[in-house]
Amino acid sequence: MQLGIDFGTTRTVVAQSDRGNYPVVTFFDAAGTGYEYFPSVLAERRGALCFGFEALAAAAADPQWTLVRSFKRLLSAQGVTPAHVVRLGSSDHALGEVLTGFLRALREAIDGDATRVTIATPAHALGPQRFLTIDAFRRAGFDVAGLLNEPSAAGFEYTHRYRKTLSAQRDRVLVYDLGGGTFDAALVRMLANHHDVVSTSGLGTLGGDDFDEVLATMVVKALGNKQPPLSAQQLAAVLVRCRDAKEVLTANSRRVVVELDGLGLSQGEVVVPAAEYFEACLPLVDQTLDAVNALVRADDEEADELAGLYVVGGASALPVVARRLKETYGRRVHRSPYPSAAIAIGLAIAADEAAGFELSDRLSRYFGVFRESDGGNDVTFDPIFGREERVPSSSAPGRQIRRVYRAAHNLGRYRFVEANELDDRGLPRAGLHTFSDVTFPFDPQLRADGTDLEAVPVRRLTGQGPLVQEEYRVSLLGLVEVALTDLETGYARSYTLGA
Repeated sequence: MQLGIDFGTTRTVVAQSDRGNYPVVTFFDAAGTGYEYFPSVLAERRGALCFGFEALAAAAADPQWTLVRSFKRLLSAQGVTPAHVVRLGSSDHALGEVLTGFLRALREAIDGDATRVTIATPAHALGPQRFLTIDAFRRAGFDVAGLLNEPSAAGFEYTHRYRKTLSAQRDRVLVYDLGGGTFDAALVRMLANHHDVVSTSGLGTLGGDDFDEVLATMVVKALGNKQPPLSAQQLAAVLVRCRDAKEVLTANSRRVVVELDGLGLSQGEVVVPAAEYFEACLPLVDQTLDAVNALVRADDEEADELAGLYVVGGASALPVVARRLKETYGRRVHRSPYPSAAIAIGLAIAADEAAGFELSDRLSRYFGVFRESDGGNDVTFDPIFGREERVPSSSAPGRQIRRVYRAAHNLGRYRFVEANELDDRGLPRAGLHTFSDVTFPFDPQLRADGTDLEAVPVRRLTGQGPLVQEEYRVSLLGLVEVALTDLETGYARSYTLGA
C-alpha cells in the first residue's frame, strides 16, 4: 500500500495511491463515526500518554487527562533534537518519543499494510525538524519513501485537477498553503508531468491556531469585568469553542456565536459580529500575502504567467482569506475542493510511480559554517548552500561541494548553521538554527578510540598540518550530509546534520 501522509498541526490526513485514484483514508472513533482525518492531539495523565480519538475521548470523560493540541509546533523550537524534553500536562517527555507514539497510534488506526509512505514538512522547516519527522515515522514502523515540502506536494494535486489551466504561456502556479500551525507558499513551474519549484516562502509561526486566538481574545473581552479571570483550563476550553465556531463560518455569516455552556463562565455564549472578527484577522492574512509577494508581486510581469493561485490548507476556509486573495489575484484563484486533504493527495500522487510525475524541489533554507579568519582574530560565515539549492531526485543527482585546505590546528570544531534569511552582509539572520558542533581531529594522535575530543583544547600545530577535504551534499530527503577527510591518511568521518 502506497500512502501519502500529511502530518498536520491540527489534523493528520492520509491518502492512498490506488490505480490512478487517490482516495482519502477514513478513520473511526470509538462510536464508529468516520472522519477523513486523524486528530493531531494527545492527552496526558500522570505520565501516561494517548493519542488521536482515544485522547479526545479520555479528556472528555476524565478531567485528570490533560488534552494537548497543536503539539507539532514543538518541532520548530530552537535547538530541537529527538531527546529534547517538553512539558505535556503534568509530566516531561522526550519529543522524539512523543512523535513516535503519535505515529504508532496513527499506523494502528490505518486499516491494512501501511508501511511505505511519502511524507512532507513545511517548506521552511530546518534540518532538525526534517530529521525528527523522518526518524519518528521510521521508528513507528513506516518505510519513508520520500519527503517533500508541503506546498510542493499540493502542486501535484493542482495538476491532477486543473491541468487544463496550464499552457505554454501560463505554466506557473502559486501554491498558498495556510494550515493549522504554519503558512507556506511556493511558486511552481509545471511543464507536463515535471514540476520545478522556482522559489518558496513561509511563516513558521502563523496558522489557523492564530485565528482562533484572535477570536478567543475578543470573547474574553466581551465577557468583561463581571467575569473573574479565567483559569488556564477555562482559557483552553474557550479556545476550542472558538475553533469550532470559526470552522462553521461562511461568506454569508453575520455573527460568530461561541458557545460557552459548561465552562463555569458568567455567560452561556458570546456573539461577535462577523465583520469585526474578519477585520481583526486581516493583519494575519496580510502577513501571508507579504510572504506570497516575496515570490511574485501582482503587478510584475511574472504575474501574467500565473496559471493560477492554488489555495490549500484547512485554515484557508476562513472567508476573509478568500476575499483578500480574490481582491489581489481575481479569477485566477482556485481553491482545492479538498483543502485539508490536498497535501496528502499530492503526496499519494508523488508516491505513484505509474503517474509519472517528477519534482525538482529546493532546499528552501541557507546552510553554511562559521570559520575563523585573520589568524583567529575574526569569524566569517562560509555559505555552502543557498536556499534555492536543488534537492536531488532519483533522476537528477545533486551537487557535491568541496573545500580543501591545510589544517592549522590540532582539532577542527565546525559550527554549522541553517537560516531562512541572510542579512546584507551575508550573515544568518531570520530562522537561525545552530547544530551541535562537529569535532574532527586533525592531529593523528587524537584519533585513537575513546579519545574525548570535547575535552581537548584547540591549539595551533607546529609545522605543516594535514590536507583536509570537506565534502557537502543534500540527500534525497533534503538533509545536508557532510564528509570530512584527511586526504593524506584517508581518515574520514561522515555526518547527517540534524541527526
